[in-house]
Amino acid sequence: MENLALIESFSEFKDDKFIDRVTLMAILEEVFRSALKKKFGSDDNFDIIINPDKGDLEIWRNRVVVEDGEVEDPNEEISLTEARKIEPDFEVGEDVSEEVKLIDLGRRAILALRQNLISKIHEHDNTTIYKQFKDLEGEIYTAEVHHIRHKAVILLDDEGNEIILPKEKQIPSDFFRKGDNVRGIIESVELKGNKPTIIMSRTSPTFLEQLFFQEIPEVFDGLITIKKAVRIPGEKAKVAVDSYDDRIDPVGACVGMKGSRIHGIVRELGNENIDVINWTNNAQLMITRALSPAKVSSVKLNEEKKTAQVYLKPEEVSKAIGRGGHNIRLAGQLTGYEIDVFREGVEEDVELTEFSDEIESWVIEEFKKIGLDTARSVLEHDLNDLTKRTDLEEETIMDVIRILKEEFED
Repeated sequence: MENLALIESFSEFKDDKFIDRVTLMAILEEVFRSALKKKFGSDDNFDIIINPDKGDLEIWRNRVVVEDGEVEDPNEEISLTEARKIEPDFEVGEDVSEEVKLIDLGRRAILALRQNLISKIHEHDNTTIYKQFKDLEGEIYTAEVHHIRHKAVILLDDEGNEIILPKEKQIPSDFFRKGDNVRGIIESVELKGNKPTIIMSRTSPTFLEQLFFQEIPEVFDGLITIKKAVRIPGEKAKVAVDSYDDRIDPVGACVGMKGSRIHGIVRELGNENIDVINWTNNAQLMITRALSPAKVSSVKLNEEKKTAQVYLKPEEVSKAIGRGGHNIRLAGQLTGYEIDVFREGVEEDVELTEFSDEIESWVIEEFKKIGLDTARSVLEHDLNDLTKRTDLEEETIMDVIRILKEEFED
């Protein structure tokens, strides 16, 4: 049969692309009707019968018999003489059904038809993939490294779907080789043209939350709720947890004996330091907990401006701020307050920025990175300690100490 050569791959499409029978038949009919419309001007009077399992197809054109010489529309009308070549007993006014062979469409039309069919199948396939991954947004997904580009790692899942892990969505310590399995969350799915673009992220706080769902049974079962998670990827994270069952210690359940439960999450995130904190609606208490491991003496809130003045003993300030200011920044994100720290019991002090005429701004920034933002906070540390904790030269630090001592000795 002439039609068989063109459509022998119907069953192959069905198997390879996981298209259900009804959808495949709809696509096939759409493609063939498009070809008929192009060839005959209209497809309204054609019947298309498709058997995709056998790779079989029949096209029938329906026309009305008219007197010889009175055919006005050759697509919808047939002369009596032509009709009787099909069946000798046809009469004027009767309907004639005649099978149209694909070869009658012409070789060029057949090639275009096949290309259109392949295009429609791929388009359907892409739409299916888009819907599938759109439903997976915010969920953990695993795929294998296929190749590594300068700005992204290209992953393939078991079904051959391409997933992009951009450089900015990778944890700074991430290092991948071809064939490695990579876990992350499906962060976004977009249709660009007809092709879905699937973006994975390992830096999103949602990835951290989903790891808790996977690794901590009580979180998965809903006995412990993650109220909020914030992180500086690869460096530090804070997770506030709560439980409606008083018998459960949410922090203890998440961390486990000697950190056994959270260890797998920490390892997955490139040894990210994770603080798990008991959630509370008491803002002052929440800020106190969020600044852990520092011990807070007192907190003054301004609810209108959403600011908090936190007072600590001098030796606790650097703990509250943390390396690179990470601890105080995450505490602010977790609580929703802009937090300022003050040294308890220090009456006279001057901000380092007040010395900007004598001390260069980049030097002041280096001190701020380790939580030292006032004159006294710098003078409380000896030269060796300051040299170890900053990237400043010893001579530069000595100049700063001299300038600050002059202020307080005058």
